[in-house]
Amino acid sequence: MELFTFLLATFTSLLSIANPFAAMPFFLAMTDGDSNEHRRQQALKACIYTVLILGIFLFGGNYIISFFGISLEGIRIAGGLLIMKMAYSLLDPDSQGRKLTAADHSEAYRKPDISFSPLAMPMLAGPGSIALTLGFASQSSSVTDYLVISIAILLVAVTSFVLLVVARRMTKMLGRTGMTALTRMMGFIALTIGVQFIINGVRPIIGT
Repeated sequence: MELFTFLLATFTSLLSIANPFAAMPFFLAMTDGDSNEHRRQQALKACIYTVLILGIFLFGGNYIISFFGISLEGIRIAGGLLIMKMAYSLLDPDSQGRKLTAADHSEAYRKPDISFSPLAMPMLAGPGSIALTLGFASQSSSVTDYLVISIAILLVAVTSFVLLVVARRMTKMLGRTGMTALTRMMGFIALTIGVQFIINGVRPIIGT
């Protein structure tokens, strides 16, 4: 039961940060006029890249931290601040969690393959997702922990793939108001995760 709770918490945390709901409108815009099969291939490749990117930071996270001489507390506090910044953008009705600049959009429209960039990175496996994965890696102490987090990453990728494939129907069904509500809900969850990361980083420093 504890493992299932850990898996569920890890999955929901990663899903709220990756936020495929915010990626759906951009995915539709960037693949406008493409066949359903091409959209499916782009979504599948993007989700595979997402697993690979987050997997690298999960299993190589401690080596990265050691190489740069960064403390675990520093990783947690910095990750928390980054996640909070991203969460505020999700809660902002003007930005709607936008992860791409106008220049990124312009370049993406000219690319025949958007699966790695910008769809996988920075949209699904962006700085927030990487920071969260590094935070999980810094707190993992057993093979079971790594296995559970890996399964959560796979589940996020599968969920993202399904949502991107059905993006056109879902956006029509929910409408702009529904999509905005989902994005803000994800933003609130992300905000609480960021705050908790900072608390976990500060506690050892102040000795509580």
